Amino acid sequence: MLIPSEKLPSKEERQIFFSRLFRKIFLEDWLTKLVALLITLALWYGVSGLRAPKTVRLRAVALNLQVSNDVEVTNAPVTEVDIVVTGDKRKTETLNSRDFTVLLDLTNVQPGDQMINLTPENVNLQLPSGVKLDEIQPSKIAVKIETVEEREFNVKAETEGNVPENFEIYDEVVTPAKVRVRAPSSYIKSLNFVSTEKINIENRTADFTEKQVALSISNPKATLLDTAVDVYFRIGEKRIEKSFTVAVKTEEKTRNVKVTLYGAQSLLQNLEAENLQISITKNDAGNETAQVNLPDELQGKVQVKEAKINSSGS
Repeated sequence: MLIPSEKLPSKEERQIFFSRLFRKIFLEDWLTKLVALLITLALWYGVSGLRAPKTVRLRAVALNLQVSNDVEVTNAPVTEVDIVVTGDKRKTETLNSRDFTVLLDLTNVQPGDQMINLTPENVNLQLPSGVKLDEIQPSKIAVKIETVEEREFNVKAETEGNVPENFEIYDEVVTPAKVRVRAPSSYIKSLNFVSTEKINIENRTADFTEKQVALSISNPKATLLDTAVDVYFRIGEKRIEKSFTVAVKTEEKTRNVKVTLYGAQSLLQNLEAENLQISITKNDAGNETAQVNLPDELQGKVQVKEAKINSSGS
């Protein structure tokens, strides 16, 4: 459809229209519009700047090694690493090293001395969405992996303090006498026994039992499968050795027998040779043996250390 030429604005009218439009856009309320423009530019810059990726380094991030149940890492590899991550600026600026742990899976690594690479592909690290791991330092660690063994060991009671001067410990009985230890093979091979925690025997003069005494083991890689024992102490007067020469009459002649007894000093100090009854017998081969019969009051309290027949006699 054609528009009549008389209805079209003239050149002068068009000039006036565009002049007014220019004035309205650029000159009227120009200060308000300038402020709005600056705010718009600032918002655009801020949003586009926050969205731009940013790379940061997090130092001293914990490193944990995951191994299977039948092996153990026995050297002292690094426990902390530095990581480099990239991501949204709003997220990377709030990251804290203490909030993360790098997990290295060694469950498929064979026992022995190994050099393990640390790469973004072979570690597990939980990062916020939009943040990725770029690098780990150090990039390699040395680990020693050993098989774990389980074995029984005798328990040795450890004490502190002293019994009175005229007393001594006759015997120590640990129950159970052996405990099980689970540890790397190198430690198992070097272990001879397991010790208890210190048991105080200061001024003890009578038998006693210390129950549920904790066991002590120095290697942090070792696990005690039995953790406590009972220890019975038999304590009595200090013992001495005392020797006697006893004349024994036989059918052939009188023989001298040297007898050495071991027991509490108060029991032996007043004992005389005539208090002992000695008999000499021969076995089928004709060899002579001296038998010592202790007085009733010494039975179970005094030990016969020696009963030797002298070769000479009357």
